[in-house]
Amino acid sequence: MQEGKTPISRRRFLKTSLAAAAIGAGLQGPLVRTLVPEAEAAGSRPAGEVTSHFTACDMCFNRCSMIALKQNGVIKKLDPNPKCLKSRGMICARGNAAVKHIYSPDRLKYPLRRTGRRGEGKWERISWEEALDYTAEQLLEIAEKHTRCGVMFTPGVDSQSRFVQQFADVFGSYNITNHESLCLLSRNRAYLDTFGEMPYPDVLHSRYIIIVGANPLEAFITPDTIDLIEARKQGCKIVVLDPRFTKTAALAHEWYKIKPGTDMAFFLALCHEIVKGERYCCPEKTFGYEQFVEHVAKYPPEWAEKECGIPAEDIRRIAEEITEAAPRAMVYPGRRTSDYEDSTQIRRAMAITNVLLDNWDRPGGLLAAREVGVKSPYYDIPWYDDNPFDRVEAGKATGLFDAIGSFQLMRESVISEEPYPIRGWFSFKTNFMQTAPNRQKTIRMLENIDFFVNIDIFMSDTAWFADVVLPGNSFLERKDPVHPLQGSSACACAFMREPVVEDMFESRPPLWIVQELSKRMGFGHSFDFTIDEYREKQVEGLDGALEILRKDGIYFNPSKVYGIYAGSPLKTLSGVKEIYNQRYERSGDDPMPVYRRPDNPGKDKFRLVVGRTAIFTQSRTNNELLTEFMDENTLHMHPEPASRLGLGHGDLVEVESETGKDRLRLEIDEGIESQTVYMATGFGSLSPQMSLIYKKGASIAEILKDTHDKISGNAAMHETLVSVRKVS
Repeated sequence: MQEGKTPISRRRFLKTSLAAAAIGAGLQGPLVRTLVPEAEAAGSRPAGEVTSHFTACDMCFNRCSMIALKQNGVIKKLDPNPKCLKSRGMICARGNAAVKHIYSPDRLKYPLRRTGRRGEGKWERISWEEALDYTAEQLLEIAEKHTRCGVMFTPGVDSQSRFVQQFADVFGSYNITNHESLCLLSRNRAYLDTFGEMPYPDVLHSRYIIIVGANPLEAFITPDTIDLIEARKQGCKIVVLDPRFTKTAALAHEWYKIKPGTDMAFFLALCHEIVKGERYCCPEKTFGYEQFVEHVAKYPPEWAEKECGIPAEDIRRIAEEITEAAPRAMVYPGRRTSDYEDSTQIRRAMAITNVLLDNWDRPGGLLAAREVGVKSPYYDIPWYDDNPFDRVEAGKATGLFDAIGSFQLMRESVISEEPYPIRGWFSFKTNFMQTAPNRQKTIRMLENIDFFVNIDIFMSDTAWFADVVLPGNSFLERKDPVHPLQGSSACACAFMREPVVEDMFESRPPLWIVQELSKRMGFGHSFDFTIDEYREKQVEGLDGALEILRKDGIYFNPSKVYGIYAGSPLKTLSGVKEIYNQRYERSGDDPMPVYRRPDNPGKDKFRLVVGRTAIFTQSRTNNELLTEFMDENTLHMHPEPASRLGLGHGDLVEVESETGKDRLRLEIDEGIESQTVYMATGFGSLSPQMSLIYKKGASIAEILKDTHDKISGNAAMHETLVSVRKVS
């Protein structure tokens, strides 16, 4: 502890915790005065003027524009920006709860260095000078012994992640991955290999939507979530296939409790009917249509009914209805794609269905990315002669994305030290201890890591195992670069953040941290710029963009919405929509989706599935306002198997897989498939400094089996079979 510094103890926070509720009402309680010096000074005088400040939400990935109201140095309230078309001028409850994100007593307040064993929780407070000097020294030492690629980097989904990416590039490591390698890559791979890019669904103007596994009414995708409700009002038919009765299923006209892992069977049969009946489908501007017609001939609806449980007559009727609605019809691309070892092929079957509906680049279908115009400023990437040839997990998945890779496959390489050792880890805003399957394997990976530095706003489970923890600041304290966003047919837009309040405690933004580290490591010139200078380069050619951003909080590019590819080739090998994928054939993968029956759980075994809730985003569960609605997770199980196993609602149960086990309460749920169980992510924390979720419920990361999609390297989270027993 530094001399003259008075630490703010946990007891002091808890003693005044009731006063924290006063933040939302704009009152100056003791806790707020403890957190914010300006509030202390204001406590004896009348309330000052309320000022408004544009920002963008960071409670999930949507980045909805909002207006923060501040009084006497304290954020009083968060309102939606009515000019934000992407979010339709709204913000959700999670966005409102950001006041507890910045004013949480669990926030990291100053740099810490581990003094005991990893995970033991013994820390010493150090200065920023010590933390930066030590971190730079350790990273350079690893680079000297194991090359620059001996350090892996995991930047989170954040406006300043680009600076961590740039730091990794300039430092010289190819081994960069992020959270998206757990949840999105199989979908992105499938659509990229079919249409040439990842499309955006024009939900608002669609007349027929099939949603599979995705849950936009709880996961919240802007503008899709809002537009889905509006489209339904306008007569759009919604069909949901999901083993769980989700909020999205509740909105649907039809819900099918599909057997997990059989989605491809349904879509191959649907395609069978579309091409067989010569209904509205589009063989033009496609590659491999004739081969596909022959391929799906062996997948009739009667066959699919036995696999997925959806009646053959319903499959035929859905084929007729969706083709009548085409091209204003779609299979919703969704985000729930980290399912099975053949997830890319499952998503390919859905993408090919969209090809047959001829909905690409058309109203009510799948749209190409629109022009935003925000640039990525150039920077030099140095060459290091001693570096290995490629990423550490290169070649371990046939369709691995070079820029993202796969955290799970990288973890395997760290453990095996093949093809070369990785001894360092630099992480920003990622929490793989809570989100990556097989938490014990992540802990085992750390046995081969000599130095691990973590930047975050909280002492997450991942930070709890670090050697140095650096306190990042919250989005409400940050000045950020211009960030481009796609909003389907609603908009192509950009936002930037200005600080609403000053950095609290000793928190610092990622840019400042990598700038200081780069000075110590000999490449300070690579970060010799300010955020303002960086912004100017980003918006070159967009006249008045910065002025509009400061005036409105958001910038819109009135770019073309439909027909972007009219008369132009797609970014595929053939230049058209690829039903038969030539690259897959060359790499030894099936060029068209081939159905493989998933494993049957067997008697008294269940398939564990994952999914979002409307309350939390992934593992961001340590929020006082949000845990009022869910303070721990439960295991959802159908009443029939629960009765057979002698289990009742509220029982404490132990869930065990071949990977691990954990305990939580049982919730009887008639809306779940009988051989399926479900639990929410983000509970059962290992870190006591995540006080609201510490040892509350179970961590899904402890139980999930760590298999991966064979093409993309995406986590295959639905391959886990579990047993459930009552804890006496």
